[in-house]
Amino acid sequence: MISMWLSVIVMLVAFVNGARNEDDVEPCAKVQTDSSVVPLGSPVRATCVIRKTCPLVVGQAFHIEWRLGEHLFPGNLSANESSIVSEVFIPSFNHTRSFLACCVRASTVQVVGGVEIRAGYPPEAPQNISCQTNLTTPNTLTCSWDPGQQETHLLTKYSLHTEIWDTNENFTYKLPAGVHRYIIPRTGFGLFSDMKIYVKAVNELGETTSEPIILEPVSAAKFDPPILKIQAVPRRYGCLQLSWSLSQQQAWMRDFRLNLEVRLKTADSRYWSEQPILVNRVKQAKSVDQCRLRPGTQYLAQIRVRYQQSPWSEWSRRQSGVTLETAPTGRLDSWTKVSGDHPHKQLNIQLFWKPSKQFRANGQNVSYIVSGKKLPGANGKMCSTKGNYCTFQLPEKAKKVYLRAVNAAGKSRPTEVRIYRPKDRAVVSGVSVIPQDDRSLLVQWKSLVSSTLTGFVVEWRPLLKTDLSLTQFEITDRNKTSLGITGSFEPYKPYGISVYPRFKDGIGLPQTVNAYLRQKAPSMVPKIQIKKSWQSHVELTWDEIPLDQRNGNIQSYKVFYCDKQGTINVVGAEPGERRVVLKGLDTESVYEAFMMVSTSGGSSNGSTIHFKIEPFDAVAVVTFSTVSGVGMSLLLIIVVMTCFSNQKRLKQRFWPAVPDPANSSIKRWTSESTQDSHLDWDNEEPNPMYLSHLSFLEFPVKLSKEDDDAWLSNAEDTSDLGESICGSPFLPGYTGSNCDSVPYATVIFSGPCDSPTSKDPHAYLRSESTQPLLETEESFTPKCYQNMATDEQCFFGPCHDCVPEKGTDPRILWDDFPFLRALALNDSQID
Repeated sequence: MISMWLSVIVMLVAFVNGARNEDDVEPCAKVQTDSSVVPLGSPVRATCVIRKTCPLVVGQAFHIEWRLGEHLFPGNLSANESSIVSEVFIPSFNHTRSFLACCVRASTVQVVGGVEIRAGYPPEAPQNISCQTNLTTPNTLTCSWDPGQQETHLLTKYSLHTEIWDTNENFTYKLPAGVHRYIIPRTGFGLFSDMKIYVKAVNELGETTSEPIILEPVSAAKFDPPILKIQAVPRRYGCLQLSWSLSQQQAWMRDFRLNLEVRLKTADSRYWSEQPILVNRVKQAKSVDQCRLRPGTQYLAQIRVRYQQSPWSEWSRRQSGVTLETAPTGRLDSWTKVSGDHPHKQLNIQLFWKPSKQFRANGQNVSYIVSGKKLPGANGKMCSTKGNYCTFQLPEKAKKVYLRAVNAAGKSRPTEVRIYRPKDRAVVSGVSVIPQDDRSLLVQWKSLVSSTLTGFVVEWRPLLKTDLSLTQFEITDRNKTSLGITGSFEPYKPYGISVYPRFKDGIGLPQTVNAYLRQKAPSMVPKIQIKKSWQSHVELTWDEIPLDQRNGNIQSYKVFYCDKQGTINVVGAEPGERRVVLKGLDTESVYEAFMMVSTSGGSSNGSTIHFKIEPFDAVAVVTFSTVSGVGMSLLLIIVVMTCFSNQKRLKQRFWPAVPDPANSSIKRWTSESTQDSHLDWDNEEPNPMYLSHLSFLEFPVKLSKEDDDAWLSNAEDTSDLGESICGSPFLPGYTGSNCDSVPYATVIFSGPCDSPTSKDPHAYLRSESTQPLLETEESFTPKCYQNMATDEQCFFGPCHDCVPEKGTDPRILWDDFPFLRALALNDSQID
């Protein structure tokens, strides 16, 4: 558009410069047209008259052409005595505004004349005139209209005209261009006088007038929202009384009859009544009763008013009212969950209920009573609550209970609730949940054919809340395999949905799934932990994601890991598993790994960990330690068994066989034990346990020398003492181990230990005493004995300290130790 106007200006300048004669008085050419404003698309004719004396055409060869914007049009050329005439015909002028120029082409092109042509449409008649009266101060009448759908492309002016019939006054109100609304002041109308109103539109192509309307200004008044009060109608159940009034500025119209509209809804409903209730021609001093409402129910109400056909006012502020209460009516839908307490022969009952379609609470403060008797009374009452569930116990033989609703006006008829035992029957499978919209879910399932199946119970509850009152249920018949459930479901929150089969004699096993209205990526990803590694494998584990952080059903866990070369590998785990095993790892590479957790609503990635496989890993250490431990255990077992097989030698080596004279028997002493004892020469003290030889012989009084030699020559004999005593052939009638007496030997010395060695051999006497050793009746105790020919030994000191008392027989000293008299000392063994 700017470039077009620039070209027009250039042409006009050229026209001025070239169209002047020398006297600069008369232009070279004139352009004429029938009208400078034409209907858009109509034909246009123009004529260009050029003086013959114009310098542009004198003495030159030329021709005339027409330009419309960028387009050229040929023209018809004719001449007379004083001028040259050229005419052009444009069949359709499609520009809303353009410059038509007449040009002379000689050596150059010069514009010698032109005219601006504008095109558009005549105005349409204004339509949909509407006026509204404002009754607040100041009173005004506002009228508006629709100028029409078609753009005129020309400047169109509107004017509002009013004629008041009662006073014959006419008013005209002119409006600025483009304005289609006007506010008439209070002096221009009467509230109760009819008036004629119309609008006129004018532009360069014509004018038009709208259809007039006849209006009483008060009937066009839009009232302010009325003021409403509600209360129950006394002694009339199901009725509310609505008292209303206009605003303070409009209260002067209290004597006028107005039309009233009322809309109602219960307090727990989301929607108003579909069709408002119309009350015609009522005064504000008169209240309006609304009946056929539910007893004991809280209602919300709004009203709006108008005068005859005036616009409705805005709805009033909503007010609430409660109808009079009556006793509850109808039955309750119930759902019972039973579990057994066998040790106490009781049934644990969870009873849920909700109003059926026929139930009416008919009151505000409604409570519920569960009892074991049909007739009301306190004796059989199980529980009383204002909620929608109850838990209690019943005897195992209980068949049914009774549920009642109670308000201030009375009790409902009892609803019989049968107690169905749980049955170990599973007929429901394939439960799935599909979101429908922002408030509902579609539950679908499959069931096996069963003749005893009577229906299904669909139960749902939020899993992040433990309040049982949030449990909801729906009961369906046996032919259904899907159900749409509606409630205040929250997105990204889990809900447990269970489908129970109902049989004639009980409730079967349910199938439960977790469902979400909408899902998104989990809010957290668990940290990967290395549980163990062996050879080229690594086992990774992680903790379970908390339920409130999942935001959906976990579909998969994927572990991504790569080595230093950047090779990426992926290992997946099922939703129920929380471990993966990475195989084929290189012991010299450092690996990076992270986990991705996915739901149907998105995925989240966890933090990255780094790990490396050691050549000698923990598993190998454990294996080596286990093998070593097993080997050491076997070696220890072998050593222990060897020790037990040589128990006697070890016992004699580490624990010498010290005889206890008070508790031992001579039978337990063997010749082998005496031979194994040796004198410790490093010890200054003599070894009192040294025995050169021990044997038992039966001598009547005294042994002969030959017999004594024979005894000494048989010093290496190691026969058992028990056999020597109890089983000795020298003891007639002795039967060995079954002896009643404990035999032992007595060593007899012929003189005191410090006397010269006697040539007579010692005498050995055998005794078969039944008394314990050391409990003898002999009255003397030997002090010492002669171990060698040149050295005397004592039991507890040197021999020179053992001096026998004067007048004491040395033999009598040994009688104090009768067991020692059985000891035979061999001098050759000491050497």
